[in-house]
Amino acid sequence: MPPGITLAADAPELSAANTGFMLICSALVMLMTPGLAFFYGGMVRVKSTLNMLMMSFISLGIVTVLWVLYGFSLAFGTDHGSLIAWDSDYVGLGNIGLTQLWDGYTVPVYVFAVFQLMFAIITPALISGALADRVKFTAWALFVTLWATIVYFPVAHWVWGTGGWAFELGVIDFAGGTAVHINAGAAALGVILVIGKRVGFKKDPMRPHSLPLVMLGAGLLWFGWFGFNAGSWLGNDDGVGALMFLNTQVATAAAMLSWLVYEKLRHGAFTTLGAASGAVAGLVAITPSGGSCSPLGALAIGAVAGLLCAMAVGLKFRFGYDDSLDVVGVHLVGGIAGSLLVGLFATGGGQSDAKGLFYGGNLDQLGKQAAGVGAVLAYSFLASAVLALLIDKTIGMRVGEDEEVGGIDQVQHAETAYDFSGAGGGTAPRTTTAAPGPQPQSAASSAAKPKTKKVDA
Repeated sequence: MPPGITLAADAPELSAANTGFMLICSALVMLMTPGLAFFYGGMVRVKSTLNMLMMSFISLGIVTVLWVLYGFSLAFGTDHGSLIAWDSDYVGLGNIGLTQLWDGYTVPVYVFAVFQLMFAIITPALISGALADRVKFTAWALFVTLWATIVYFPVAHWVWGTGGWAFELGVIDFAGGTAVHINAGAAALGVILVIGKRVGFKKDPMRPHSLPLVMLGAGLLWFGWFGFNAGSWLGNDDGVGALMFLNTQVATAAAMLSWLVYEKLRHGAFTTLGAASGAVAGLVAITPSGGSCSPLGALAIGAVAGLLCAMAVGLKFRFGYDDSLDVVGVHLVGGIAGSLLVGLFATGGGQSDAKGLFYGGNLDQLGKQAAGVGAVLAYSFLASAVLALLIDKTIGMRVGEDEEVGGIDQVQHAETAYDFSGAGGGTAPRTTTAAPGPQPQSAASSAAKPKTKKVDA
């Protein structure tokens, strides 16, 4: 029997209020992908802006088609062996009645399907920030197709699907700490270890070209994240969604402040880039944990995540992996922190009766959280590295060195983000004099960037 069919005599009835709420939340989550595009697009150099935007936008097209054809069935169909799902009624999203309810809830299957589709869209888009400046657009499109099929759809079933092993084990992941953020962060690390560093990594300053775009993107992400998180309870009947909404705001604010304090003490300035990055770190960390903790717990989770992520973004210079826009430092580290802290801060009065260590529980929930974190991290890292290697050995993942230096926007898209021809009667120069002092991609990693007199536009 498909999970969306309920035969019990006391089956819930369709709720127009919950259905409307979930449609709004779905639209909010959709808005997060363009928000992410702006966030990433402002962090790269001028010559890579359009490519960065397109790496997010293409996911809206590819993943939507895959989801309708087979993705929803693989993630949320009938369980097979606790690892994957399948249901022929969901292929092409056919054989689903307009008012057929998602099992145990008061919203239609179609509403649940479109809400989960938006999660599936943004997850591979998150990976793209680690690969800025150097990946062929055709190779990226192929990677998104394969990765969604082989990695995201099965992992979503593990975590959220009835019968999925993590779901049945009792791993708490309210809205995607493992399935979205650890999944994307581990994938990013796997791919960048295969494709290598950008030309000029650790030698040339690679400054954000538009901090206003970064702040706009961060604001859109923060706004959309309320739908991402609160909507994951699929209704408003018991207050858990409201708790998650509040905790989302609390943790994000705490993480932003924590990041800013760290960079002021470590690097001597409060930066807009630090504020934006800290906010995203808090959003990531509260995603798995916000339905199980109190607002005070959310405050602590956000503060811890902001500090840990601010420290983590500098690791790429120490260990030599080129994570262009700190996907590993923010999404992987933030996702791990938020997922594990459930085992400490779960009150037993939110989404479930599971209690963390600080609220009278034992180490059981922490162990379950660690199992979920470790399994998703390992699978996504290995599978993503293999996929990148296969693509690289066939059609090639990277553009040529000359194309990378000259500008990936012109090579891959035959466009540039800004037309300078009318400014001063000529085109913009390829190099400009840098302002004194380093200004890295991530403020918290500034100490690792060398000073230089020229910046490649």
